Amino acid sequence: MKEVVEHVIQTMRQNLGEQLTVDDMARAAMFSKFHFSRVFHRVTGVSPGRFLSAMRLNEAKRLLMETPLTVADISHRVGYTSVGTFTSRFTASVGMSPTTFRRLRGFSALTQVENEWMAGTCTAGIRCDIRAPRHEDLGPVFVGVFPDRIPEGRPISCNILDRAGSCELENVPNGIWYVLAVASPRSDALSCWPPMNGAAPLVGMGGPVSIDPVTSLTHVDITLVEMQTIDPPILLALIDIQSALAAAASGRVGLLGGVGR
Repeated sequence: MKEVVEHVIQTMRQNLGEQLTVDDMARAAMFSKFHFSRVFHRVTGVSPGRFLSAMRLNEAKRLLMETPLTVADISHRVGYTSVGTFTSRFTASVGMSPTTFRRLRGFSALTQVENEWMAGTCTAGIRCDIRAPRHEDLGPVFVGVFPDRIPEGRPISCNILDRAGSCELENVPNGIWYVLAVASPRSDALSCWPPMNGAAPLVGMGGPVSIDPVTSLTHVDITLVEMQTIDPPILLALIDIQSALAAAASGRVGLLGGVGR
């Protein structure tokens, strides 16, 4: 089943500008529409439509960073017929508009976290133990809490560690959450996250994690593995890793949920 899903994802990648439907994807898999949707969700954790949308926005990020194409041209190239719809979805998923993303070279302000979930809710912490392959000499590790398996927008809470280890993510509201961890080999001289040097990052996902009014601290174990084709794209804006680590070391309050330990 994994090989079939990988084939469909490759078909998506080759046709981002086309109006692909779930029926088209199911035909590529040679499954019925409903069987295909179930299999795709079981393998990737998200629906085929959401995966395709994330791939389109991820490609739009690359085009904004690497080409002089206008926002309108990029929106059409990644399959949107309306520039307004593209701009709205890009802004919601990446955390800034396409124009701002290009102007800031993709970097997000470190002080911004998503706080719309906080009003009127109790909050708790998530203790994360991040494990990495023994043969990997990893650089900094980003850990963030998101409401979905596709990491997009701004994290509910997050942390940047200088290496794999343990940390606590604070002020997580009641609800169901997913914890994403991502790193890159230290030899790749990682300066931003997600990595922009073409190397496959190491990723790990924990969850779903349930936070309720009686929860004070929840524990999550995450093992980092090399990102695969079936992993949903990471849609967040870039984070300046070195600045983030400097902020953590100096104790400044920002996007960080605390300093990794």
